[in-house]
Formats: sequence, structure tokens, C-alpha cells
Amino acid sequence: MKIIKDKVAKLSFVALLITMTAAMFYAPTASAHGEKSQAAFMRMRTIHWFDLNWSKEEVPVNDTMTISGKFLVFAGWPETVDKPEVSFLNVGIPGPVFIRAGSWIGGQLVPRSVSLELGEVYEFKVLLKARRPGDWHVHSMMNVQGGGPIIGPGKWVTITGSMSEFVNPVTTLTGQTINLETYALDNVYFWHAVWFAIAFAWLLFWIKRPLFVPRHIAVSTGKADTLISAGDKKVGMLFAVGTMVIVAASMGATNEKYPVTTPLQAGLLRGMKTYQMPESTVSVKVDDATYRVPGRAMQMTLTITNNGDSPVRLGEFNTAGVRFLDPAVHEDETSYPDDLLAEEGLTVSDNSPLAPGETRTVEVTASDAAWEVYRLADLIYDPDSRFAGLLFFWDESGTRQMVTVDAPLIPSFI
Repeated sequence: MKIIKDKVAKLSFVALLITMTAAMFYAPTASAHGEKSQAAFMRMRTIHWFDLNWSKEEVPVNDTMTISGKFLVFAGWPETVDKPEVSFLNVGIPGPVFIRAGSWIGGQLVPRSVSLELGEVYEFKVLLKARRPGDWHVHSMMNVQGGGPIIGPGKWVTITGSMSEFVNPVTTLTGQTINLETYALDNVYFWHAVWFAIAFAWLLFWIKRPLFVPRHIAVSTGKADTLISAGDKKVGMLFAVGTMVIVAASMGATNEKYPVTTPLQAGLLRGMKTYQMPESTVSVKVDDATYRVPGRAMQMTLTITNNGDSPVRLGEFNTAGVRFLDPAVHEDETSYPDDLLAEEGLTVSDNSPLAPGETRTVEVTASDAAWEVYRLADLIYDPDSRFAGLLFFWDESGTRQMVTVDAPLIPSFI
């Protein structure tokens, strides 16, 4: 019986080691596609990204690119999502394929969290430095405390070159220039090896003791006290004391070697500079809105009033980063991602110039496969089925006006 128990114990230990090793070296790849994985109402009723620009579509390792544009913090922020009182401007990328060299909102450097106001527009820029070669989907993104990451539109960017050439030089407060990519890497490997060796020695010590099933049998039969001897307790104390000595000694040596240190900076930046959009002279009332499931199209009945002094026409509807355009009014010249651009996706029953002082009720249709591809149509299954977006109007001189819309959305299956 003792031989069987010892064999069970050893086999259990071997299985444990195999499981641990597999967990250490197995790294599954992620195939989710950014914004598709996020609920439609989150993309429609939180952060509206527009005027986005990816400065490059191909960038060598060590070279930089920027993502810039504007975002509107939607005034009708959903009640189920925490307000953006603590937010962090970020990018959505599959791991550290770029490093973020700098972020700005309203021209101000924002290396930490900021407080954003509902209903305001902000201008932003993120500077990225290429690190790992490949084709990567690069998104704008805003992390909101309590609300999670709110991902924006993404575009494919190609990084060329070799990752072995990547450097990340930084000058410290003491004037020393270091490469963060390789700085103290030998020390990292050393301490990982030390603690792994200690942990492995601890496991090896217990090989001679019964594991799992034999221990369970001993505990179940009231013989738990026989599992740990006085010698075992001494060895356990030796490991504990040794660990504390190593931690204390290494901490003292580190403080002596690096006497000048500063903590990681936290805190919240308030009073961010907003972007002043031209005052809109167009008012829009949503009389009705439906989503036709068979036609993959949203239809809106809008009552539009022009309170300005020049005729205007509706040229774009932007929701969740998907842009529906009327090419007779506006054409995209920014190389916006093709899968998010419906160049002929916006139709208006009467899109002749709306004269100053005129009020007109029109039927507006935004149709494209993007409703299904980007899972925006899932909105109709929400308990609070509302859509939101941006309408852009142009006058004869090319001046643009932006109007926000927000209304219930009723599904139609015929």
C-alpha cells in the first residue's frame, strides 16, 4: 500500500510540474476585432470620435506616427456606465507593438488620468513609436474608471524592420541616458531565476512527502498530525527566514545603489481645454427612428430648421465610428478605414439646400453592411434601445456644422 501511495504522490507531482510548465509557455493568440466586441450602446452613447487621422499606414521600427482628431463626450451618457470623471487617453493595440511616446488633449500633455465634461468636444493626439514588425489594427481608446475601455475606430498599420533594432532611450532626472528596452534586463533574469530556484527547491522538498490523494486520505482518517514532522517545520522556518533576509538585503543594496528615486506619479488632471466647434445654426428634431433588419438600414424622420443666413445640406451621419456619407454633399479625403466608411450610405428624401429660416421634414436612411458587421444592430435587443450619433451639415462655402441626435430606436422585421 505504501508503494502505491508513493507512486501516486510522485505522479501527482509530475503532473503538477507539466501543468505549470505548459501554463508558462502557452500564449494563445487573440482574434477579437476591437470595437466589434463592445456593446453597441457603449460605442454610440459615450465617446464619439471624429476627424480622425492616422499619420502613416506603414512605419519602420523606431519611427513614429500619430493618431489625432477630436472626440465628443456625449451629453446623453448612459446611466449604466460611470461618468468619465476619471479617464485616460489610450490606444487599442494587440500588445506592445507600439510604445506610447506621448499623449495630448487640448494641446496639454496628459501622462495621467484626466477629468472630462459631458457635452464637450476635445482635440487629442497620441504619439506612437513602432516596436514590433507586423500588420496591426490601431485604435483610439478612452479608459474610463468604472466604465472600462471605450474603443474607437481602428486602422491597419504595417510596421517594417526588425524588433532587435528597437531602442527606447530615456534620460533620467540624474542625467543618465538608458535604453528602457534592455535596461537592467540581466538583473530581471537573475531575480526570476533566484525565486524560481527557491520555489522549485520548496516543491522538491515535499516530493518525499505524500501529495494530494494520500494527504486527503490521511486528513480524512484523522491522521493529519502525522503529515508534518518537527524536521519539516524547521525546514519551513529556514525557507521563511531566508526569504526575508534576501528581501531585506536586496532592498538595502538597491537603496544604496539608487539613492535618488521618485514614486510613480498619480493624481487627476482637471480643467482640460475644450475644442470650440463653430456654433450650430441648424436644429434637428428626431420624430421617429427605426432599424430595418432585412435591409440593414436605419431610417430616421427628421425635422430640420435652418436658423442661419446661408443654405445647408446634410452630408454625413456618424455613429460608433461608422460614417455614412452623401457623396453629392461630402466626400472623404482622409483615407478613413474602408470598412468603417459607407461612401454612399446616406440618402435623404429631399437634400436640396435648406434655405435660411426654412423648416423641412425629411426621411433619412443610413444603410450599409457595417450595421451587422460591427454588431451595431444588436442595439435593438437592449432593454434601453436608443441610438445616438453626429449629423454634419455643409453650406455653399464648405463650412461645416455638427448636430448631435439621440432617440429611441424601434426594430422593423419587414
